[in-house]
Amino acid sequence: MKQTLALRLIVTEPQPDVRFAMQRGKSELLPATESAGTLSFDFSVQVDLSKDPMGLTGEFTQGPPASRFVYVNSGTYAGQSGTAWARRAKVPITGISAALAREAIAKGGKLQARVRGTAADGGPFCASVPLLSDWVVVTAAR
Repeated sequence: MKQTLALRLIVTEPQPDVRFAMQRGKSELLPATESAGTLSFDFSVQVDLSKDPMGLTGEFTQGPPASRFVYVNSGTYAGQSGTAWARRAKVPITGISAALAREAIAKGGKLQARVRGTAADGGPFCASVPLLSDWVVVTAAR
């Protein structure tokens, strides 16, 4: 049985003056929410906890079942004109365990992780990026 699992991705140190947007499906974009120098994306996935390993699906998930990820686009890929940047970052969601998913759903919370929004070359992050922190359960109070 599939259930909805809420996720929040926080992008720290995003490239200034560059637009970032999460990709939904093949081309639709979900804009970021900016707060104190960080960006955050709230979205949800469908989780099937009856499977082993559990499955993560939904309109934001990309890639094969064993290595799911989400895309965060920047610059022209995020709909910004007049910029030299055109990048897309692959953020892994494979670190989400069934136990974490169950805990978040039971508490009515979400899972949250962080990534660094600036690449080694000083531009927006791109390609496959590592998480700065593992996925953790957060509730409305956090």
